[in-house]
Amino acid sequence: MRSHYCGELNLSHDGQEVTLCGWVHRRRDHGGVIFLDMRDREGIAQVVIDPDTEEAFALADKARSEYVLKITGFVRPRPEGTVNTNMGTGEIEMLGKQVEILNEAQTPPFQIEGYTDVGEEVRLKNRVIDLRRPEMQEKMILRSKLTSAVRSYMDEQGYLDVETPVLTRATPEGARDYLVPSRTHEGKFFALPQSPQLFKQMLMVAGFDRYYQVVKCFRDEDLRADRQPEFTQIDIETSFQDESQIMGMAEDLVKTTFKKVGGIELGEFPHMTFAEAMNRYGSDKPDLRIPLELVDVADLMAGVEFKVFKGPAEDPKGRVAALKVTGGAELSRKQIDDYTKFVSIYGAKGLAWIKVNEIENGANGLQSPIIKFLGDDVTMKIMERLDAKNGDIVFFGADKEKVVNEALGALRCKVGTDLNLFTTDWAPLWIIDFPMFEETDNGGLTALHHPFTAPTSTPEELEANPAEALSRAYDMVINGYEVGGGSVRIHNEAMQQTVFRILNIEEEEQQEKFGFLLDALKYGAPPHGGLAFGLDRLVMLLCGTDNIRDVIAFPKTQSAACLLTQAPGEVDGTQLRDLNIRIRRDPASATSH
Repeated sequence: MRSHYCGELNLSHDGQEVTLCGWVHRRRDHGGVIFLDMRDREGIAQVVIDPDTEEAFALADKARSEYVLKITGFVRPRPEGTVNTNMGTGEIEMLGKQVEILNEAQTPPFQIEGYTDVGEEVRLKNRVIDLRRPEMQEKMILRSKLTSAVRSYMDEQGYLDVETPVLTRATPEGARDYLVPSRTHEGKFFALPQSPQLFKQMLMVAGFDRYYQVVKCFRDEDLRADRQPEFTQIDIETSFQDESQIMGMAEDLVKTTFKKVGGIELGEFPHMTFAEAMNRYGSDKPDLRIPLELVDVADLMAGVEFKVFKGPAEDPKGRVAALKVTGGAELSRKQIDDYTKFVSIYGAKGLAWIKVNEIENGANGLQSPIIKFLGDDVTMKIMERLDAKNGDIVFFGADKEKVVNEALGALRCKVGTDLNLFTTDWAPLWIIDFPMFEETDNGGLTALHHPFTAPTSTPEELEANPAEALSRAYDMVINGYEVGGGSVRIHNEAMQQTVFRILNIEEEEQQEKFGFLLDALKYGAPPHGGLAFGLDRLVMLLCGTDNIRDVIAFPKTQSAACLLTQAPGEVDGTQLRDLNIRIRRDPASATSH
């Protein structure tokens, strides 16, 4: 029906007859001449309808915003003085000769032209209309280009695109599974995959030494702005490569695609150990655009009588750290109170602070309610360690190490953003040398990544001292977001069983849940490893948004619901009977309805 997209037209088409199909973005009537801005996914073109083409003019006069039209006419340069440099097609216009209304449209729930923020709930409920907005179409097009660039790169590197099952069995991946009841196996359930982890390891054992897949994954977890219950991974696995080779390939993939799709030069990817990242930034995904760091001051606080600091300073599992914010003394008391509420989200009981007004006057040149508890001597030693200058503010965290890291790590990013302390546009890095395990609330151990990650030690060394063991895992971080992560995998049965034992997975459970993996490892499993990128997060970064729902065509809300289709919904009783499922309702809930 069309000969060109609206956004394709330019001066090279001068004098050509073209046919456009699209939506009326805007209609204007100027002195008997009708101007229609026609929109499609490639952009907007201005169409002029003169009254001397009576039939076309009558139809154009009838058209309203979001009507679907087909228009045939001739491209011509815009008159002198009317060129619109803000439009890709701003040097030309189309003189419309034939107009056909393909469909009329009711008034949409919000304007597409001159769009204003009507709230995310309204946008998601009317997602079809929301996706017509040029900025949303640009995001979807960029996502498509990124996916295409990734596939092109992986194909060139000799990786095979292999699909893995969507209906599988539950495996421990750190989040709840979405379960699917089986009609043919009464009382049994499939699980939707949290990742294709075990299947891609099976492919390595099967001899497909370079695998990739752009794959849907599912996790039933509490959501945040950068999380979704169903998300897309760029999943990669390879054999006979160590971590440096895998990381090198992954780094080149991201550099190449960012340059190709966004024109972005990411530069070098420094390596930082997990321990260093936690110590300096309180996070294993630090945003290195922000030049603020946490500094330990526990040794200086151990001798004070102030229990808020003394207790954590003397606790082996505690931490007392300071965060100096350059120029932060300008913060008002209300802003500091707001930051105090903010860190409470992460379990912090308060937020102590010291403003540096005149450091040359010693403690008398400082402003804070806590100096009287610390004493002048300790206070000035802290200022010296932090190299505090006039105009700075110092925030303190004192609690269990995990609480301090999470609270001050998050505060570091929030203050850096609020005060616009960014020193660069892009700051990528690799985090390496992760612990194999972390302690659970009941004193046991759980895998920090997953139980198929290889340690740096032998099975005997691992079993003798699991809490101190390091893994061969690596995470890629860009601008404070973990965009990808992976590891060298365990390819030896004895090592895999050792990890299972440390995680208190007994032999019977090993065989029940992972017998197929253990069997595969008996038959010549090659050394292998890989990683997975979050496609949604990569697109989010490229688009410059901090909300992952902006880069997914039909996302879920933070309560894991689809407002467009009203999913999840109730299921017909016949279907439930076929699945041998009966809904058990809370009596109190039933009576309230």
